[in-house]
Amino acid sequence: MTQTKAVQVVPQGDGKSSLELVEKPLPSLGRHDVMIRVEAASLNYRDMALLKGEYPMATKGGNVPLSDGAGEVIAVGQDVKRVKTGDRVVVSCTTDWIGGSFVPEYTQSSVGFNVDGLLSKQAIFPDIALVHIPDYMSYIEAASLPCAAVTAWNCLNKIEPLQPGQTILIQGTGGVSLFALQFAKAFNARVLAITSSDEKAATLKELGADAVINYSTHPDWDREVMALTDGKGVDRVLDIAGEKTIVKSAASTKVSGVVVIIGFASGFGGGLPPIDILSRNLTVTGSTMGPRTDFEAMLKAMAQSEIKPVIDQVFSFADYCKAYERLETGKHVGKVVIKISD
Repeated sequence: MTQTKAVQVVPQGDGKSSLELVEKPLPSLGRHDVMIRVEAASLNYRDMALLKGEYPMATKGGNVPLSDGAGEVIAVGQDVKRVKTGDRVVVSCTTDWIGGSFVPEYTQSSVGFNVDGLLSKQAIFPDIALVHIPDYMSYIEAASLPCAAVTAWNCLNKIEPLQPGQTILIQGTGGVSLFALQFAKAFNARVLAITSSDEKAATLKELGADAVINYSTHPDWDREVMALTDGKGVDRVLDIAGEKTIVKSAASTKVSGVVVIIGFASGFGGGLPPIDILSRNLTVTGSTMGPRTDFEAMLKAMAQSEIKPVIDQVFSFADYCKAYERLETGKHVGKVVIKISD
């Protein structure tokens, strides 16, 4: 049996977990399976939440973490037709979710949570979970895509697709928010943003944000949003924090607008009064990633404009703990990536 070097989640008995570098056996290659040499993997907020015992979904424990990664195909099962040895591929982060709406059964194929993830030198996945990387994109850039970029793409297309001239509000400088900024500008939409510092605000403007509000100095940022939209509010808000932002997110949205909840960084409460939704005819929805077909559609759109992911920092495989520490600081702008290959 083939062995590979990997990082494994170790439950601590108090709901929290730690990480340990191990030699891990790889399963036998099935007829429809593909082995990849992992070149790079990236972190998402939920990877940190898992270690803190704050991730709300059931996980199997003892798994290899990280849902997002890219690599080169080095072996294929006898019935594999979608990819071949030498192909550059990225892994869709829910292997069974090929198309259509999400159903609860798909959680069992959640990469890095219920099936082994990408913080490993080698990994095996079903061929249906793999997507080809555009030629213009590096492994490090491709590794940033599966969770954050697909979530951002779906946030802008959910309910009804974002239209040219419409306005969105993004929050912070994490992966989902920056991908949403890049996609929205490609759609010729207006982008407002909130962030915690003037330094991050300058970066957001460099990336194309039309206006940025520092919520540290303007805690009533919803009023600032209304002022920037002539009292109307934005067409769509991408709410990443949950408890501490949801009420102001709704207050920033125009009548008949859309609030898309994509994260829980500040907690699971929030207290958004139903009357606020009803009286202003708001649509409040959640969005968690998307199927492989959406991933492929997104990559085609990205390739048309050669959109390049924003990478905050790249760490070596040996320094994987430092990558987690960087994410935990909240100082990152874009994606934190681990280069797996030597």
